[in-house]
Amino acid sequence: MRATVLLFISFIIACLVSQMTPSAQTQSPAPKPPETVYLLKPAHIFDGESAQLHNGWVVLVRGEKIEAVGPASEIRTPADAKVIDLARMTLMPGLIDAHSHILLHPYSETAWNDQVAREALSLRVARTTNHLRNTLMAGFTTLRDLGTEGAGYADVGLKQAVQQGIIPGPRLLVATRAIVATGSYGPKGFAPEWNVPQGAEEADGIDGLTRVVREQIGKGADWVKVYADYRWGAGGAAHATFTLEELKLAVEIAKSAGIPVSAHSTSTEGARRAILAGVETIEHGDGLTPELFRLMKERGVALCPTLSIASPATMENKKIVFKQALASGVTIASGSDVGVFPHGENAREIENMVAWGMPIVEALRSATSFDARVVHMDDRIGRVKIGLLADLIAVEGDPTKDI
Repeated sequence: MRATVLLFISFIIACLVSQMTPSAQTQSPAPKPPETVYLLKPAHIFDGESAQLHNGWVVLVRGEKIEAVGPASEIRTPADAKVIDLARMTLMPGLIDAHSHILLHPYSETAWNDQVAREALSLRVARTTNHLRNTLMAGFTTLRDLGTEGAGYADVGLKQAVQQGIIPGPRLLVATRAIVATGSYGPKGFAPEWNVPQGAEEADGIDGLTRVVREQIGKGADWVKVYADYRWGAGGAAHATFTLEELKLAVEIAKSAGIPVSAHSTSTEGARRAILAGVETIEHGDGLTPELFRLMKERGVALCPTLSIASPATMENKKIVFKQALASGVTIASGSDVGVFPHGENAREIENMVAWGMPIVEALRSATSFDARVVHMDDRIGRVKIGLLADLIAVEGDPTKDI
């Protein structure tokens, strides 16, 4: 399901209309215009859950929500409905990418160090408006963005710009600055006497973590992201950064505000601590073991494996871990780590999941209904279902047979 094949339906009401908020200056609400009614007539429907496509079904949309779904003969269509003919196409939920970095662009263009340390914030934000448009037009209608990588709280403003209809883009769930242990992150390579601004926010211990977690939530974080490990210390390999007690504290503080926590982890010990601390998702998970997968399943922790960024050095290990994840039955979220590669090519992750052994329908579920549940939005998006938002795309052919 390459981005070139994905055809985006311009009536993505949920992304572009329902998110617009009236100006705070408005003295009295304007009368609501009549809700537009659409009748969508695809060849097939993938509802985000069923293994089989629904053939000959239609979807009736009123305003921003799905009013009816089912066989064409059973749906009463209002006379004023606008009919959208999607012959030879499959209608399905808007895709979700659960691990993105909208403020990064491919490292093949500019190294991460230079993006964080040398590119102006205004330049990065301007470039991101293109990233968001490209992502939306590739059929991804929701992103969980896991860290601005040195761009402060710019993701909060960009989220608001999409909500207010200022720029086109997917709805955003943002983690703002992300949290790292002191000395463990970057940019690197500068003289040690220089105090270089970091690509994430440093925090340690009870006082530091308490303040930083609360501050990020107060400034708009929908998720808190912690780096349970990173490449630091002996040998340059990934080592655990925060202690178990520190991670438990971060999770407790975030959950007090109803905010979930995700953990970057590529080491076994970092993942173990994060799982025991109560995080909801493990990002990357290169160091996970069958034992840890059992623990994740017991505790309801999801894996976001980010297969799309596997390098020649890590690919074989990631394939082994992914197969173990499939065998364990843990929830696998589709998240690509886009930004490392071009925005708008997010579907690479779904293709890789299939190439590495996940059944096609499971990969499609991962990028729709599973991701919706992982990001706490399954009551709004991720399925073609009555009462949910009309967050819909159409793709050529049958994606359950040809990813």
